[in-house]
Amino acid sequence: MKKIIIFLAVIMPTLLFAQGWKSKTLITLGDRNISAGEFMEVYEKNNVKSEVIDKKSVDEYLDMYINFKLKVIEAENLKMDTLPKFIKEYNGYRKQLAKPYLSNDAATEKLVEEAYERMKWDVNASHILVKCDPHDIPADTLKAYNKALELRKRILNGEDFGDVAYEASNDPSARDTTVNKRFYKGNRGNLGYFTAFYMVYPFESGVYNAKEGELTMPVRSDYGYHIIRLNSKTPACGILKVAHIFLIVDENDPEKTDSLMHAKAQNIYKEIEKDGNNWDMMVKKYSDDKGSAPHGGMLSPFKVSQVVPEFITAIKNMNPGEISEPVKTNYGYHIIKLINASGIKSFEEEKENITKLVEKDIRAKVSEEVVLRRLKKENKFKEYIKVKDAFIATVDSTLKEGKYVVAEGVDLNKVLFKFNKQEYKIADFVEYINAHQKAQPFMSAASYAYQLYDEFLKDSAFAYEDAHLEEKYPDFRLLVQEYHDGILLFDLMDKQVWKKAEMDTAGIKSFYEEHKTDYMWGKRVRTIIMTVNGNESLERAEELIRQDISFDSIRATVKSEALKGVTVKYPYFQAGDNVDIDETEWVAGTVRVVPSTVDKTTKIIKIVEVREPEPKTYKEARGIITSAYQTKLEEDWLNALKLKYPKTVDEKLLEKVRNNY
Repeated sequence: MKKIIIFLAVIMPTLLFAQGWKSKTLITLGDRNISAGEFMEVYEKNNVKSEVIDKKSVDEYLDMYINFKLKVIEAENLKMDTLPKFIKEYNGYRKQLAKPYLSNDAATEKLVEEAYERMKWDVNASHILVKCDPHDIPADTLKAYNKALELRKRILNGEDFGDVAYEASNDPSARDTTVNKRFYKGNRGNLGYFTAFYMVYPFESGVYNAKEGELTMPVRSDYGYHIIRLNSKTPACGILKVAHIFLIVDENDPEKTDSLMHAKAQNIYKEIEKDGNNWDMMVKKYSDDKGSAPHGGMLSPFKVSQVVPEFITAIKNMNPGEISEPVKTNYGYHIIKLINASGIKSFEEEKENITKLVEKDIRAKVSEEVVLRRLKKENKFKEYIKVKDAFIATVDSTLKEGKYVVAEGVDLNKVLFKFNKQEYKIADFVEYINAHQKAQPFMSAASYAYQLYDEFLKDSAFAYEDAHLEEKYPDFRLLVQEYHDGILLFDLMDKQVWKKAEMDTAGIKSFYEEHKTDYMWGKRVRTIIMTVNGNESLERAEELIRQDISFDSIRATVKSEALKGVTVKYPYFQAGDNVDIDETEWVAGTVRVVPSTVDKTTKIIKIVEVREPEPKTYKEARGIITSAYQTKLEEDWLNALKLKYPKTVDEKLLEKVRNNY
């Protein structure tokens, strides 16, 4: 043991010293110091850890790095990183880069998979709601829960579910109602058909976790407690395409009573049964849906949750092309023709869309809560519950009104909670209240205060983590710095090089005159090429091209004589541009006929002119001249930056960096 202690006593200072050199300054550019460690981090990321085959030596990369940093330093000194455009773009990138660190991909993936499994099924469910605010005090919550248990017990003892729902549910759709003098029958708790994402997540889970016919224990959602009965679970229809004949029922109209419309619907159905080809005619003649009647009764495509349950129940028992017997709904009678049911796509096809839905849905809170627990643990969260409760006890009705006033005597400096050593005081919470409060007439002041506190705690946890991502995750820091420097560099290069070259027409032309011998054409030929499809015009085309006439005359003749399948072009070629041209003798007046070996076309080539090497015109060289001029501007600018920010490199330290690799 003593030997180990002695060994550590000798070796530890050496190890610490060995690591300490990385914090020393390797490069100085003007008044900016860059440590060996900072340079090595970037070098390793782009070379040592990179998949790039042509990896740069330390010295090569050092030169590139210095040139890069000179430009970034100049941009920072010009305050380009304070411009609104830069800040908006940088914050957007950083937010995207931070997202994986502030979310739980594993939890999200499970929720996506769960949602897809649920989307495979259409469910029909009934419920009884006992209202309960999510922030009610425990006594009120317990009262609502016990009431839900009592209603459940009544049904288990033999009472009809619909009767109990009609009498006691706090969901008003359970009872009959009249709107604009029109009577609507209550659903008696039956919510119809739906699938994943159409109900709040806790309710949806209660339905999908139940067995058909089963009465669940009370299920809590933000609306209160639900007693749920799963009526049916059937394979998902997906998107439905349906046509119908609709007969409206109106008891106030003696010619539209239920009995008359039922009899009429039956007679129409019998007529269709006799002759299935008369559907369109019967729709136009009898349907009261005047919007769909001209189109064979076709409705816009819909999902099961978008129409009344009686409609879907009928469709569930049909195959494409079948026609139903009359179906009664609240609106009247329908004779339904099923055109198509799409079903559900594969998981791979649906995954992206489901992920977006999960992120927008209350499900996201599940993933968020997992992350919140992790952040609390990692950042040594400590909460002072007595301080919180004592403060909230001072909150009065001004909070409910959305005009909160702090009570007298409240000590704003008391700490509510901490992440590591960072304290969050009552003053911080009051500031949050003032920024987020809204009038809440149906909520107690205390309940609303606790709700705001939970939101304040969550937002603070994520904001704290976000603010410390760079120090916590070196890879994130490097990536963010890359984006920061990259945006600055792009904006500065755009200003100093690219746009400058684009606007400096005189400068580019002057540069061209100085360097035009650098942009030469090789030996070239000017040619006329006629392409003839088939043999019908081949003889006439060859006759034309052999005449001593201009390209324009040939083209005009081809057009005036309407030579079939003939195209004519007048291009230049250098050696290597075209195999057929290379194999043709480069002598003015030479004509060569080249039949295709793969189709019915024939090329007729005529060498019009042979040109010796010559400089490209300004117009011909504009693209490469502009690029070269930009390179010159960048070199001149870089030389000016090197004078503005003198460079020194610690050669001894650089040797250590070299030896490290």
